[in-house]
Amino acid sequence: MKKYILALDQGTSSSRAIVFDQQGKPKAVSQKEFTQIFPKPGWVEHNPMEIWSSQASVIAEAITSIGINGQNIAGIGITNQRETTIVWDAETGEPVYNAIVWQDRRTSRYCDRLKKEGRTDFIRNKTGLIIDAYFSATKVRWILDNVEGARQKAEEGRLRFGTVDTWLVWMLTRGQVHVTDVSNASRTMLFNIHTLQWDKDLLELFNIPESMMPQVKSSSEIYGYTKATLFAYEVPIAGMAGDQQAALFGQMCTEPGSVKNTYGTGCFLLMNSGEKPIMSSNNLLTTVAWKIGDTVNYALEGSIFVAGSVVQWLRDGLGIIRSSSDIEKLAKSVPDNGGVYFVPALTGLGAPYWDQYAKGSLYGISRGTTAGHIARAALEGIAFQTMDIVKAMEKDAGCALKELKVDGGASRNNLLMQFQADVLGTSVIRPKVTETTALGAAYLAGLAVGYWDSIDHIKSQWGVEKEFTPQADEETVSALKEGWADAIKRTLTDK
Repeated sequence: MKKYILALDQGTSSSRAIVFDQQGKPKAVSQKEFTQIFPKPGWVEHNPMEIWSSQASVIAEAITSIGINGQNIAGIGITNQRETTIVWDAETGEPVYNAIVWQDRRTSRYCDRLKKEGRTDFIRNKTGLIIDAYFSATKVRWILDNVEGARQKAEEGRLRFGTVDTWLVWMLTRGQVHVTDVSNASRTMLFNIHTLQWDKDLLELFNIPESMMPQVKSSSEIYGYTKATLFAYEVPIAGMAGDQQAALFGQMCTEPGSVKNTYGTGCFLLMNSGEKPIMSSNNLLTTVAWKIGDTVNYALEGSIFVAGSVVQWLRDGLGIIRSSSDIEKLAKSVPDNGGVYFVPALTGLGAPYWDQYAKGSLYGISRGTTAGHIARAALEGIAFQTMDIVKAMEKDAGCALKELKVDGGASRNNLLMQFQADVLGTSVIRPKVTETTALGAAYLAGLAVGYWDSIDHIKSQWGVEKEFTPQADEETVSALKEGWADAIKRTLTDK
């Protein structure tokens, strides 16, 4: 009987299921968007039950589309939007509140308070993270403090916390397994990346009972077996990593110094830093990449909050394109940006600026500005933000970037990828399989169940689809960089 690996890719705007074969090729893909909830300005929520139902439906669609069932699935790998926070009742499995999404800014003031109290180094030294509303800790605390009865239930040991990976495993096993992996745990601001355990001092600081926390496991092992009605057979759940770490693995960035950038809802640039964490001096994050067996790999990360979602805004908010795929054609309708710069700080600015209060801004608009210029400036803004992070990363690592491997939806945009190569002055490489996030989760699961026998075996499957090399002249690039630096300076707040 032919066997496959099923990857669940639970993202910020959609849930997907992809079936991979032994050659690492996708055989079936199913995707479903779900509701984005914006109760107040700066607040972003999802319905945890809708996350689950959308994920369950795409699993069924993907496996039935190629006429297979649970018997054909050797293992399930899970990758997920990170930091998004769900708290639920341990007995009923009912969420006590909506999932608070990683983009949500409601705890910004509390983060300011922590900084004023001098907690920055204390938190950073343990977690590798900067104090920001982005991470899970302040979101959990908010739920416990603002949902009626939640604090008391938590103290009685009746509530469970999880990022989306934890929630999916809980649902797939019908509440039998409450786990996360080191990569997701390292994004909560509650996990000590040196001891690889929940940090009691941090749990105390945020007033979160330890009984809520999932057990932390490696990124590649059998965590449990499906008990849901989706499969007539018990299928091992065997791989788990946050979406950006999964993409790093899917891109086979297994050597220290190798770098990938994922162009999704946000943009996430990660460099494998080997078996020891590099603590950043340039406002980047230090994070756990993965743990396989007894070996832990760490990564330096720069997070851009708004990348692909700026294209969604041009579609849904501004209405200048009908579908996201129209952006490249519109941007190509003009030869350059016409002096227009778009800083897409629609949910604040991430690395290396970490300005929670920055707002999106368009500069350089004149009577001659067209929708094409705005579209082009939006794409260029994604590439410029990536450039800023690369500069910071090169300083931290003490070496220049040799090449950038790219993936995610917007990596299929040739105009953006060429511009990225131009402003970085280095090669940008797009692989044959751009589903690297799901592929990374599949590889982690496949290694755990013996579907693939080694990382070296997997490496032989990675191939280049297209390489973009710098084409623009230095004078043009230099002027563009100056314009961007000015736009950033005008956007940053003084708070």
